[in-house]
Amino acid sequence: RKALRAETDGAEAAFKAANLVALSEMSRDLVSTVNRVVASPDGFRERLVQFWADHFTVDSSGKGLRFVTLGYVEDAIRPNITGNFRDLLAAVELHPAMLVYLDQILSFGPTSKIGLKAGRGLNENLAREILELHTLGVGGGYGQTDVRQFAELLTGLDFNFRNGFRFRAGTAEPGAETVLGRSYGGGRPGLADIRSALDDIALHPDTARHLARKLVVHFISDDPDPQLVAAMAAAYLAKDGDLMALYETMLDHPVAWQGFGQKAKKPFDFVVSTFRGLGVAAETLAEFKLRETRQYLSGPLTVMGQPFLMAPGPNGFPEALDHWITPQGLAARIEWALIIVQKFGGELDPGAFARTALAEVADPALVRLVGAAESKTEGVALVLASPEFNRR
Repeated sequence: RKALRAETDGAEAAFKAANLVALSEMSRDLVSTVNRVVASPDGFRERLVQFWADHFTVDSSGKGLRFVTLGYVEDAIRPNITGNFRDLLAAVELHPAMLVYLDQILSFGPTSKIGLKAGRGLNENLAREILELHTLGVGGGYGQTDVRQFAELLTGLDFNFRNGFRFRAGTAEPGAETVLGRSYGGGRPGLADIRSALDDIALHPDTARHLARKLVVHFISDDPDPQLVAAMAAAYLAKDGDLMALYETMLDHPVAWQGFGQKAKKPFDFVVSTFRGLGVAAETLAEFKLRETRQYLSGPLTVMGQPFLMAPGPNGFPEALDHWITPQGLAARIEWALIIVQKFGGELDPGAFARTALAEVADPALVRLVGAAESKTEGVALVLASPEFNRR
């Protein structure tokens, strides 16, 4: 008994130590992410990375999830945002972070060898979220039977910390499965059948419309223009799932450039644009220690409502302007802005900063107001708290 207790205590101690390492790595990951976006000459590309990371949300707060979410965005999302959606979809859904987050590692074919022996059953989480959130969208052309059949097809996908990602035929449901009217499998279960289904789902017309609408809502307006959504979906299908066709159609459309202020900056965007506006050097951010990261980045992002890699659910963070522009949210932004300006921008001229940071949307009344502030710090912080700076 003593030996067993010692072994258990040792395992718990090892897990706690590994968890601390993971927390430290997450802190460095946050600094690296912010630093990259602040310093990047290609802001649109970085915004796309953030968009897809939210679209394919994973949460690092659960037990064991910190270990597998490290590198998720850089490994699965960033390399695939300008290619074909089929490649992005497969990279994400087969990544350990997604398999753990949506409980796929707990899913066993009900009549598989291991399922029968261990009395384990099906978990539909991954199948449901792929169809409902990642591809076809809520109200897309699928039903519960499709979810069930797709969940059975996905059995066999597995990950553990000893062996990494693998396909376990012994946990896969035998026989063919029919998803959205197409049959997959029937022979020896294998990863190829799953990839084939993902490829077909990626090119479904409902997937095209869902992705187009989400992009428009994220980049342009909470009330997406139906003609723009339709044009983007058509371009996506015509180009066989090419993501660049989606982006180009969106950016070339006149609606994309009509009006300012229809979208709120989420806390992460607000933090990044503040550092860019204040001219904080990439080298300065890169030198942040764990305490500074908590004080200036992770802590404030949590208070503002967007904790790093901890979305409230599989559907990511809300897009609606009125979710972010609230008295409580603005108070958190103002408090953070005062601290950051004191540290990095206390000597800036508020009026000049307003004209530079806000450019053509700078309100002359705001420029006069910040110029009359009691201190330069207050003046610059007022610019950062202005409606113009907090919208896009």
